[in-house]
This record gives sequence, structure tokens and C-alpha cells, in this order.
Amino acid sequence: MDGRANLLAGQRRSLILAEVRRAGGARVSELTALLGVSDMTVRRDLDALARQGALRKVHGGAVAAEQGPGHEPGFAAKSELLPEAKRRIARVAATEVPPGSVVALSAGTTTHAVARELLAVPELTVVTNSLPVSDVFHAAPGAGERPVPVVLTGGVRTPSDALVGPVADAALAALHVDVLLLGAHGLDARAGLTTPNLAEAETNRHLVRSARRVVVVADHSKWEAAGLRSFATLARVDVLVTDREPPGEARAGLAASGTEVVVAR
Repeated sequence: MDGRANLLAGQRRSLILAEVRRAGGARVSELTALLGVSDMTVRRDLDALARQGALRKVHGGAVAAEQGPGHEPGFAAKSELLPEAKRRIARVAATEVPPGSVVALSAGTTTHAVARELLAVPELTVVTNSLPVSDVFHAAPGAGERPVPVVLTGGVRTPSDALVGPVADAALAALHVDVLLLGAHGLDARAGLTTPNLAEAETNRHLVRSARRVVVVADHSKWEAAGLRSFATLARVDVLVTDREPPGEARAGLAASGTEVVVAR
């Protein structure tokens, strides 16, 4: 024991806040192990810090307080959030991709999880603006003997490891894909799909234009976030794969737009 279990509440909360800011987010289980205190104690501390606006609570933990709608967390920080929900979403979303398809994947941690599931789908051609997604296919067992053709767009790299900008946009403008697996920073009945990165919004628009069918993959926390720029309306989304039923206004907006909602259990 290092004595952390005997810290005063203010000292404990300072350590929690430092960890959340360092990593971009933390799970309750990680914080209980770090501090040597109970689950309930950590949750009370998170409630107090959230009331102060020092961080934002999400299911199972907390993320750093956003610095406005233009704030963009890094890929590593987002990877730590709701990993089991992302795995469930990915397993279901992969069933939307028929063998032999040309499939596009946008950048993001949920689409990265989908990429792993797509390794089991034969004869795909992959288009992506995500370096981590590309790496999934290049590092797959047997990739040397039977490589999956991957078209990587090029462009300027963002904190979320997306390649964006005029080079990416020009590459996508000439392509046509069967299915797009699309992530988003936030979803809203009025604003649609949003991102905090202006250049990424434009590249995502080109991804949407290239696709015959758009499948959005987003966990329930995305309904609590709004990025600076919209890049697609809900009407452009054919299927939303998520981990919980959307809240009332969102559910009504999706129904009005004709979007099919699939909840990954």
C-alpha cells in the first residue's frame, strides 16, 4: 500500500483529475485500482468533479472536460472509452458488409474495432483515411500471402489519426464504394453527424458522397457530444449500429429520417 487509500477527498480528486487529463479519460475500475478505494467512493468523486465542470462523466468512467466544440481528443484517449460497447457494435456492423464488397471505413476507434471484425469477411477491397484501420489489414495473419487491397487516401494527419484535407478529398472524389462504415464525434437530431475538426468534416462528406450505403457506428455517449461542424444529416444514414436505444428526440429524428437502428446486445 502506498497510503493513497487514506487520502483526503480533495487530494483524491486532484489525482483523479490529473489521471483523466493525462490519458484523456479513465474508467472507474482503473481509478479504484489507482487509489485503493471503493467503486462508490470513486463515483462520488467523479460526480463532484463533474459538477465543477472539471471533467465529463460517461458510462463506466469519465473523460476530460471538453474545451468547447472544437476540442478533439486523441486516438489513444478515445480507445480507452467504452471498449466492450465498441466491440459489440463492431461485431454487428461487420454483418452489414457482404463478401466481395468495396468497403470504406472512416477514422475512429469504433471503425478501428470494425476493421478487426472485417478480417473474417472474404475478398474485400478497403478504402480508408485512417492509419490505424490500414494497419489492421496490413498486420493481419496471412496478410503477406493474401493481402487485402487497401486504398489509403493520403492527406494531413489529425489527432484522431485521420488523413484529411485536399489530398484525401481528391482521392475520395474519384472513388465509389458499396458500404461506408462511418464514425462520428457526436450525433444530434438537428445537427446530424458532427466532428470538432473542420478538415475532417469535409473529408467525411466526401466519404459519404462516395458510398451507396452508409452505416454509422456510434456508442450511446455520442448523443451527449456535439462537434463544431456537421458533415451529414441523419437522412443520409441507412443504418445506425449502437449499444443502447437512442433517447427520445434522437429516436424520433432517426425514425423521421428513415434510418434503421440496430442495437448491439
